[in-house]
Amino acid sequence: MALPEDTVEQVKYEIVPEGTPYQWGFSWNVVVAALFVGFVMMPGAIYLGLFMGQTYGGAAEWVTIILFIEIAKRSFVKLRTQEIIIMYWIAAGLAVMGPLQGLIWNQYLVQCPMSDGIHEQFPSWAVPARESSALLERTFVHKAWVVPLLLALLTYLIYNVNRLCLGYVLFRLTSDMERLPFPLAPVQAGGATALAETSSKREGWRWRVFSMGTIVGVLFGLVYVGVPILSSMFFTRRVEIIPIPWLDLTPYTGSILPATPVAMSMDLLAVVVGFVLPFWLVVGAFISAIAMTFIGTPLLYKYGILFNWNEGMSYVPTQISNSFDFWISFSIGTALVIFYVGVGATIRAVLRRRRERAARQAKGETLETALPEGRGDICLWKPLAIWAATQVVFVGLCKALVPDFPWWIPAIFGFVLSPMQSYINARMVGITGGSGSVSFPYLREASFYGAQLLTGKALGVPIWFAPMPIQDYGEAAGMFKQLELTRTKFGSVVYSLMLTFVVLWVCSFIYWSWIWKLDVIPSSTYPFVQKMWPLNATISCMWMRTTLPGGEGLANLQKILHVEYIGVGFAVGSAVFAVFSLLGVPTLVFYGMLTGIGQNAFMAFPQFLGAMLGRHYFAKRFGDLKWRAFAPILVAGYVCGVGLIGVTTVALKLISSAVKQTIF
Repeated sequence: MALPEDTVEQVKYEIVPEGTPYQWGFSWNVVVAALFVGFVMMPGAIYLGLFMGQTYGGAAEWVTIILFIEIAKRSFVKLRTQEIIIMYWIAAGLAVMGPLQGLIWNQYLVQCPMSDGIHEQFPSWAVPARESSALLERTFVHKAWVVPLLLALLTYLIYNVNRLCLGYVLFRLTSDMERLPFPLAPVQAGGATALAETSSKREGWRWRVFSMGTIVGVLFGLVYVGVPILSSMFFTRRVEIIPIPWLDLTPYTGSILPATPVAMSMDLLAVVVGFVLPFWLVVGAFISAIAMTFIGTPLLYKYGILFNWNEGMSYVPTQISNSFDFWISFSIGTALVIFYVGVGATIRAVLRRRRERAARQAKGETLETALPEGRGDICLWKPLAIWAATQVVFVGLCKALVPDFPWWIPAIFGFVLSPMQSYINARMVGITGGSGSVSFPYLREASFYGAQLLTGKALGVPIWFAPMPIQDYGEAAGMFKQLELTRTKFGSVVYSLMLTFVVLWVCSFIYWSWIWKLDVIPSSTYPFVQKMWPLNATISCMWMRTTLPGGEGLANLQKILHVEYIGVGFAVGSAVFAVFSLLGVPTLVFYGMLTGIGQNAFMAFPQFLGAMLGRHYFAKRFGDLKWRAFAPILVAGYVCGVGLIGVTTVALKLISSAVKQTIF
């Protein structure tokens, strides 16, 4: 495959030339695009999520934009870069499974065999009772769903307001003050610029690179997505040329690699994503995955640590078994290391910033950097005040729904831990593009057990459904970075959020009601959820039983968490970080290695292959600077190509299913 050579000599990440005035991105074109995505593409996203465990994977955004560009061309209308990037984010928020996915999961959870003995304790504000006609008739149009729907509506609204407000503050801190690079932000921004070029009939190098990626995506999508969905319409058995979601080899490798989950992903997306992820991050993950697959896991089995595994088990049961025996505890230890390393890096960055400010002040230089004119910035206290008010609502909800749960615990979550975690991960987005995120390991679960010890009251099952304000909004900083790169006024995203919220809830209610009515969820109609949901339900019900009264909860907890393995994980992670620091190994290798511990080598290989091809072939073929500009747009084009196939085949499948359900 040849990439265009007639580009400028020095290709930069500068998507729109500096000095270009900021423009408004919200328009009637955007409104029409939102309605199109909601009413046409959302049912396909829901179906794909149930069918193969993934939605359009970012493709719906580009499909929508390309369609509207072609319509605009024939109407002699030019779509601006700013309109396209807002369309992208609206489509990203609408071409999803939607907020009612959680309610569909709850209806399965309360009815599944794994919840026998505790299903009576499921709160009515989360899901109707097992014997309710609302579940038996598979309908949301029932009074038993009124409170769960209103609660889901309120929490989703609060989450999005928080994401917008705190995301803006985090962007100001990480981009304007710390000047972090945000390496993956040019993917969407570059794609938007490429499509804006063709909209104005100026098909430059960006559009040609985007088109090449689209062709590859279409060809692969025909085999990977098109054949399985279309074959299920005409035959009793689904035909899969490439296994979805992976090729499970675990039952056949157990004698060679005991207790080792072995599966191979054949999705080309993992390879092309390797083009744009930080190279050393991918290398670290692959090294770690190799070590655990061929050395670590077999040794753990040999010494009797992975004692629940039996030869012949497939990939997912092996993962569950190993998690209970060792990995849940070990991952808590490594997560603690990632957390304190991330906090340490943040503290060092803040201190370095203070020293730089002091040095500049001593020289008589201006301390504050002027904000770009016309970007749409506001005083930071305004979004912080809105965020604080919504956090108070979250705390009040938790107290009202679970009165025995101390109010100050969700208050600490909302006002201390959530913003701290969001800031650390916003820095990770700014440095690595989003990989290696930092979180407080099992903090939610620990708070439940701590509350029981303090109050002497068992919290039971309802606490697991309460809306805890411990979200991570770090990724929203990347969205604002993309708006800046495309010179889009920040106020545009506020209007787009309101539009997305309305369209999402209307369409989500309509289509989830329809799809649920077509067939039971999960069932053989939806192979991915039929395979994965029972296993996920097993884990969820296991956690729920740990907060039951009568001492049963503590006994269950002792079977899951092993303090000695937590200590081992912490010690291993700390030792690796110390050695890497002494040797001067890039920090990204450390993050990658801890990320790769939970993977197997065959799943990590495609991304590693993409990283190696990008660094050692394409970068040398086209030059490092050009390749770094080509790669994000190439990936965006590939995702668009797969999405074109997904949109077409899913539409045909849904029409076919609806016709079969019709009674003549």
